[in-house]
Amino acid sequence: QNPVLEVGESDAVILSYITYIGSALSIFFTVISLILYICLQRRRPEKAIGVHLQLSGALLCLHLTFLLCSFWVWHLNENEEGWVCQGLGLFLHWSLLATFSWAALEGFHLYLLLVRVFNIYVRRYLLKLSVVGWGVPTLVAAVCGISGVYGKYSLRAANNQTSTAQICWMSSQFPQRLLVSYITTVAVPCVLMILCNSCMLGLVVFKLWGLRAGSGGTESSGWKKINREKGMKLLKDCATVLGLSCVLGLPWGLASITYISLPGIYIFTILNSLQGQYVHDPHIKYSAFMIYQKYSQPFSFLLRRVYVPVVCGFDLQVSI
Repeated sequence: QNPVLEVGESDAVILSYITYIGSALSIFFTVISLILYICLQRRRPEKAIGVHLQLSGALLCLHLTFLLCSFWVWHLNENEEGWVCQGLGLFLHWSLLATFSWAALEGFHLYLLLVRVFNIYVRRYLLKLSVVGWGVPTLVAAVCGISGVYGKYSLRAANNQTSTAQICWMSSQFPQRLLVSYITTVAVPCVLMILCNSCMLGLVVFKLWGLRAGSGGTESSGWKKINREKGMKLLKDCATVLGLSCVLGLPWGLASITYISLPGIYIFTILNSLQGQYVHDPHIKYSAFMIYQKYSQPFSFLLRRVYVPVVCGFDLQVSI
């Protein structure tokens, strides 16, 4: 709930429906991604696929739990909470923290791909990442659960004393709800994830710029052809940066614009409710590329040089 910008009842209802539809789409695409990741992991085990698999699992838990938390409160009375709602609130908080954790670990893995370039061996790498990615959220959620933080949260629209939206989250009756919510979901996990992954994205841009500067040819085959090639490279770079920003969870940083204007709230809601689809798209196309490459050898060079750089992230280009 935004304490600075008031949201009317009609806008609150529209935002709720946008979130429900976006979460449902994210669940659908994330399930497809998980199936393909499992198939790819069996055919060609890689650490990158394992990290993507964990992030997709966290996103699936987040969106699925969000829908459950939103729909379960419809069966509760006005002043009723129940242990089921408290458990769903705990699981929603845990899955949100797990999403932040694995998005940050995606950035760490990208750092190893770009800077260390596989010149490093970490024993039980995925196991250690899993301890951080799943263990830290479990610890935080357990402490909050013991403190009795979770319950039914009511969101009230502007100039309306009756609640327009309810969800199983952190209880509105808990005295320190705002402080706990700010520390455990915004100040520490979200801000750190955004800062670290923004640095990783900047490193990607720097690497891409270095590659483009180093591969700049001196061919004199025509001014139009050179400009066309530069335009295609620019489009590829933009697609790479845009895809990586979604994978790294940077759209969560748009929460700051929700304090400025109502359109900012709409932008934030749409982009983050569809995060499962954005994460799905680059890797689903990479999976299709792997399958198509297997059965279409005459076109493998074209696919590698054109298809992957345009639709996939830079980390996938390196892993190939």
